[in-house]
Amino acid sequence: MNVKGNHLGELEELVLISVASLSDNAYGVSVQHYIIEKAQREVNISAIHEVLKRLERKGYLKSKMGGATNERGGRRKRFFILTAAGRREMEQAIQMKMQFYTSIPSISLKLIS
Repeated sequence: MNVKGNHLGELEELVLISVASLSDNAYGVSVQHYIIEKAQREVNISAIHEVLKRLERKGYLKSKMGGATNERGGRRKRFFILTAAGRREMEQAIQMKMQFYTSIPSISLKLIS
């Protein structure tokens, strides 16, 4: 993880994990639907597209254009894949959260009625 403040935001993490999970079928709408389904969180498609572009600029994703389809009126989809740097960043973010979680004393996790 870059210590100079280039940390992933929550939506960036969700998008990165979604792209990794969707494998060869990661494009804007599929990422949006995945986040809605798995995170139970509504997210605007414009925000998804912006995050995908930002993660690509950071070198965490690469994209390529798919073929035109009739159901999209001849428009092409931009598909995204995780890069090695993206995988490292995602794994480091998950590891950091797990370190925080596992450091919580079990007494702190008990519910107070």
